[in-house]
Amino acid sequence: MSGAALGLEIVFVFFLALFLLHRYGDFKKQHRLVIVGTLLAWYLCFLIVFILPLDVSTTIYNRCKHAAANSSPPENSNITGSYATAIPRNSQHPCFKPWSYIPDGIMPVFWRVVYWTSQFLTWILLPFMQSYARSGGFSITGKIKTALIENAIYYGTYLLIFGAFLIYVAVNPRLHLEWNQLQTIGIAAANTWGLFLLVLLLGYGLVEIPRSYWDGAKKGYLLMKTYFKAAKLMTEKADAEENLEDIMEEVRKVNESIKYNHPLRKCVDTILKKCPTEYQEKMGRNMDDYEDFDEKHNTYPSEKSLVKLHKQVIYSVQRHRRTQVQWQILLEQAFYLEDVAKNEASATRQFVHTFQSPEPENRFIQYFYNPTVEWYWECLLRPWFYRILAVVLSVFSVIVVWSECTFFSTRPVLSLFAVFIQMAEKTYNYIYIEMACFLSIFFLSICVYSTVFRIRVFNYYYLASHHQTDAYSLLFSGMLFCRLTPPLCLNFLGLTHMDSSISHQNTQPTAYTSIMGSMKVLSFIADGFYIYYPMLVVILCIATYFSLGTRCLNLLGFQQFMGDNDMTSDLVDEGKELIRREKRKRQRQEEGENRRREWKERYGHNREDSTRNRNVHTDPKESNFSDISTNRSSKYTRANNRTERDRIELLQDAEPLDFNAETFTDDPLESESGRYQPGGRYLSMSRSRIFDDV
Repeated sequence: MSGAALGLEIVFVFFLALFLLHRYGDFKKQHRLVIVGTLLAWYLCFLIVFILPLDVSTTIYNRCKHAAANSSPPENSNITGSYATAIPRNSQHPCFKPWSYIPDGIMPVFWRVVYWTSQFLTWILLPFMQSYARSGGFSITGKIKTALIENAIYYGTYLLIFGAFLIYVAVNPRLHLEWNQLQTIGIAAANTWGLFLLVLLLGYGLVEIPRSYWDGAKKGYLLMKTYFKAAKLMTEKADAEENLEDIMEEVRKVNESIKYNHPLRKCVDTILKKCPTEYQEKMGRNMDDYEDFDEKHNTYPSEKSLVKLHKQVIYSVQRHRRTQVQWQILLEQAFYLEDVAKNEASATRQFVHTFQSPEPENRFIQYFYNPTVEWYWECLLRPWFYRILAVVLSVFSVIVVWSECTFFSTRPVLSLFAVFIQMAEKTYNYIYIEMACFLSIFFLSICVYSTVFRIRVFNYYYLASHHQTDAYSLLFSGMLFCRLTPPLCLNFLGLTHMDSSISHQNTQPTAYTSIMGSMKVLSFIADGFYIYYPMLVVILCIATYFSLGTRCLNLLGFQQFMGDNDMTSDLVDEGKELIRREKRKRQRQEEGENRRREWKERYGHNREDSTRNRNVHTDPKESNFSDISTNRSSKYTRANNRTERDRIELLQDAEPLDFNAETFTDDPLESESGRYQPGGRYLSMSRSRIFDDV
């Protein structure tokens, strides 16, 4: 089994990263370099988290073996086999080789390759690819030029920070500049920046993740929050449609002004390919290719303006598509939560759906997850499961906060993570050590990474599921993961006292800490910032528990979900009406389809038989004349009826309703005046949207 565990985890983590990237990215439409760069960044970060417990167990075995080599062999050390070594001094247990033992020399090389590859990605390659993917240039050279210009300030900031550390080491007379020390300075600078952001995200996740599961057990709370999201998403959807219309109008003007033989016509064709299909068809019908561009002395846009327009088209089309997909997903979620609320009072204890799923369900799932099982899970078991899970996660959060405030104390050992690992180290229970390390670092990673997936800033960075994340956000998430993972692992090793620079113990370090170098080169960071800065997680947890950030954003005009706020209740009512309108619309569509299906099943065969008999027994001239007359009459009568019906349905859904009005009727055609009165704007239309959940 030597090295087999390492190989299995390498393969498993690769498919895990590929699955998550497939959920958020779009392999068919996005550039291959973006997919490969993001996949490599996610894969390396997840790999560090999964492989680190194996490094810890291997280090503990090496310490035991080193202690046994320095001690005199006991009289009863006649144990043989691949798992046996000597019994170390002051121990009653032999040093058994762990099942996941990694031979010497493999882990240092592995960590060195993984760490420096991730640092190259996050500080050099991914920022460049981010600017390249977002550029509106029409050639590879133009995109590269734009990316280099945008990253000049970015790279200059890094050089400034690294130069400050370099000057500190050069001025200090006790330190001599060597390559290893320069390498340590660079690692310390990167980890310092990552630790600063790590504590902020960790303080939010430690409170918000248990609270989200506790609130998830409240069906009413989830339904109200879904209504709130519907009101906000409708506003964003309307803004995206308006923005797309404006951009398409500019594209239409450019398309009409620049003719087929203009030098910039290739750029216009590139822009048209990025537009939606319906807009491409409209613009293609209005083309007059027989006109030359020099026949009329008009002012034509420059290539720089076309580059800017190309960039706007890419962003507006992607945003419009994302809001459309998210709106449909939110509707399905709202309908399902309403079904859960209705089925809770069901006497038959069978779950009944208002709308059937458009996708056919698997027969295996349909057999085991039948309506009875679904009712017991959704209405009875799921709330209790979420409450128990929330309590367990809360206990983990308390352990993390306590250990973050006390991990620097080695005598006595106050960090609970260190206590658990040291108790297992005495008995050399490697399975327990690896499971404890994995659960601990996995929980820390979930708290940090979930915040990265949930945060949303200015609509520029937003990880949307169902393949709706743009290239800029995917690359930015890869950069964040690569910057947060190394300080996260160092913080975990400090919590377990496996980092000798923090525990101040003369023991063999792990292979991961050995590649970081000796932090004694920058003592004010190793003995000060790394130890005392993580204590701020207590303040951040308190602020998150009382929702201070959410309240501040509400005061600034950024709408957040709060139960005791008037604006929140208004938006909930608005979202409820929006969901009700969509529900009525879908019900009308299903009723129409059912009527057409029944009509076809009942009269379809009779009509075919009568038509066939009529064609056989009637005169061809009379049949032709009658067909023409009936076609004309049916054409006009059906057209009029369909036009009237469509006009009524459009009037019902054409304008959003004014939910602040004193009276409200479900059907706008039933108002007292007999005419439809257009409603006002949504409440959330006049608000900016910068943050969604954070």
